[in-house]
Amino acid sequence: MGPPAPARVAFIDSGIGLLGYADALRSLRPDLELVLALDPDHMPYGPRPHDEVRELVLALARSAATYEPTAIVVACNTASVHGLAALREEFEPDVHIVGTVPAIRPAASTGGPVAIWSTAATSSSDYLRGLVDAFASDIETHSIAALGLAEAIELADPDAIDRTIAAAVAASPRDVSALVLGCTHYGLVGDRIAEAWSRQTGVDVTIFDSPVAVARQTLRRIGLEPDEHAAPSAAAPTVLLSGRPGHLPERLAAYPPGAKLLGRPDPRPTLSS
Repeated sequence: MGPPAPARVAFIDSGIGLLGYADALRSLRPDLELVLALDPDHMPYGPRPHDEVRELVLALARSAATYEPTAIVVACNTASVHGLAALREEFEPDVHIVGTVPAIRPAASTGGPVAIWSTAATSSSDYLRGLVDAFASDIETHSIAALGLAEAIELADPDAIDRTIAAAVAASPRDVSALVLGCTHYGLVGDRIAEAWSRQTGVDVTIFDSPVAVARQTLRRIGLEPDEHAAPSAAAPTVLLSGRPGHLPERLAAYPPGAKLLGRPDPRPTLSS
């Protein structure tokens, strides 16, 4: 009998926000095989009706499930809001379903004030208000719609990224000490956000994101411990584009996680202007 097959984990998202989450898991367990299921035909999910988002998320998960993953990580805040219950009903207990939650609780531990950047749909959602009530009810919080930022990141357009970040900083109170990234895309330009905040306000802000926490939760769910020195998987990530086998676009090499998954040199600093 040969060695056991390596564990395989799938990530689903409307777009490239899953890159940072897949990279975080691979950093903790480089021996894991990855399935990356993106939905370019329907990205972004934010403006779509809830029922449509749920059906799109189910379709993504079904396409990924054909590769028999041990777990499916929903690396998208909008997809987690509208699709987690349906995914768990359909796939668990055979396949573990792991959602994504903005890092409001650790940000609240700073004492605030806290700004939460997210898409327009998430910023006004009952879901986000519920998280704030649960984890940050006793501190000052501000929900900021970072309009167009996810779309600019998806296109790897540095000028559009700079404009949308600048607008979101301008819309945020100046006394904020902690910034929660409430869209999985935003972490791909976290350094750029921090630099813009410092430049525009003259003060630094602590950024809170969730890829590492989600990666650790995924490992707990599939019964593995972190092992950064495990022999890396020889298998390239399987990529699905709206259910079709495909490849990661070369433009994603502009981001460090994308460059790693593509086998390209580290592009830091993230995105040249």
